[in-house]
Amino acid sequence: MRMISSMNSPMRERLLEAASELFYAHGLRAVSVDKVIDLAATTKVTFYRHFKSKDDLVVAYLERRAQLERDGIGEAIKQGDGDVDATLRVISEAIGIIACAPGFRGCPFINAAAEYPDPDSPIRKAVNAHRHWNKTTFEQLIAPLGITNAADVADDLMLIRDGAMVAGYLDQPATVAASFLRSSQAVIGPGNSARR
Repeated sequence: MRMISSMNSPMRERLLEAASELFYAHGLRAVSVDKVIDLAATTKVTFYRHFKSKDDLVVAYLERRAQLERDGIGEAIKQGDGDVDATLRVISEAIGIIACAPGFRGCPFINAAAEYPDPDSPIRKAVNAHRHWNKTTFEQLIAPLGITNAADVADDLMLIRDGAMVAGYLDQPATVAASFLRSSQAVIGPGNSARR
């Protein structure tokens, strides 16, 4: 019971907030534990009470970002109410807004994978777990359409999502959203996206 309460302590949250701000703005490897400690206005002793290592902090940061994305996709699925096309429209609008927002520095998971290429590192495992969740969610989203190669289509949707994250640097929200939607509809196939 004590361990659970320390996992959700205000200081742990403060450290995670500081890490989130710094990691996303400057990169995972570029930010030291000392910088996180300074921004959180705490001490090394306090830091190590909550995180065993910087890798543990990075994993917690990625898990937090994953939960935000999962909540957003869950809300899109709820709003779509079983209509695949409606759900993709909500997701496309959100991606356009997020990917083109001021301060956007790319997908935190793609960025983390670039910085931690070792597939056995805990950071890369956290990235892979979230990407697996994304692909599985895409596959579940399109399952009612009866597409025979649903896993391949989910991979294609993930690739489109990744491309939209990069396009956010270069285009306007409406352009990114429209391109994501058109591409997703094309991958799913004519007439499929509108079926329930």
